[in-house]
Amino acid sequence: MRKGKPIYVETVIEADMETLWRHTQTPGLHEQWDLRFSEIAYLPKAPEARVQAFRYATHIGFGLNIGGTGRAAAAKEGQDGSRVSALRFASDDPRSLIRSGAGYWRYVPLPDGKLAFATRYDYDTRFGALGRLFDRAVFRPLFGWATAWSFDALKLWLERGIAPALSLRQTLTHALSVLALASCWIYEGLAPKMLHPASGELALMQAAGWFPGREEQALFALGAAELLIGAAVVRWHRRGWTFGAQAILLILLTAAGAAAQPSLMNAPFGPLTLALPMLALSGIAAGTAAGLPRAGNCRRKPATPERRGGNRDAVHL
Repeated sequence: MRKGKPIYVETVIEADMETLWRHTQTPGLHEQWDLRFSEIAYLPKAPEARVQAFRYATHIGFGLNIGGTGRAAAAKEGQDGSRVSALRFASDDPRSLIRSGAGYWRYVPLPDGKLAFATRYDYDTRFGALGRLFDRAVFRPLFGWATAWSFDALKLWLERGIAPALSLRQTLTHALSVLALASCWIYEGLAPKMLHPASGELALMQAAGWFPGREEQALFALGAAELLIGAAVVRWHRRGWTFGAQAILLILLTAAGAAAQPSLMNAPFGPLTLALPMLALSGIAAGTAAGLPRAGNCRRKPATPERRGGNRDAVHL
């Protein structure tokens, strides 16, 4: 089985060359915005040496780290002020899927004063055909996404002053609130309405008297609608109207339940005790939706075709 295509990510950043260079070539700054690395450290070198050795580590959870080493070449500067740096990396850790690889970073000044910042890299894997299969199906797409997300986080940092740590916390808060909110909608639509209507939802629908003789069909349709709302919350989680619209629906459903059976409002686990936390989750999700890094903001293919290892503006690995 052939390995996957090289990973390419490009973004445009409104910053000067030295600022972008410092934030990408200084280990203490680089490790703040790049999801792929938890720690980066330069190793000692002679002042006149062209190649800089470094070591890196990635925390994978449960106190485990996967580390490796690399060598970064000195930058090449073009007549237009562009810069390119190349690196090779490898890991002797038997747990690491990546055995060795290489890539480059390219910095190109644009006519409008902004900078095009791009990377292209590729690597060889461990674990034979199984490792290549896992890489193509799971790891490489995820690694590419992490690279693009990190580039957009760097863009937000340099352009809007949003620290990467804050971007990451906001992203996690938003993701957890969206998933929790969607899970509530899906569960409420599926379990008590579509799978187990006799648990109380059908009796509530019958007590309302809105669909005489068709309560089961109406309840099933309501459950299906709630499933769609849960899916919509995930699909359009970056749109503010998503949470406003579903908050209105929550209030209407709660009011309808109270009108049909007022005693439910005093129940330990009644509509109100469900609606209030869901409204709170809606507020959290809506409040964290703006200003999030987004991998989709980056270009994932070069504007011009590249030969293996780069194009005429890059470097050959």
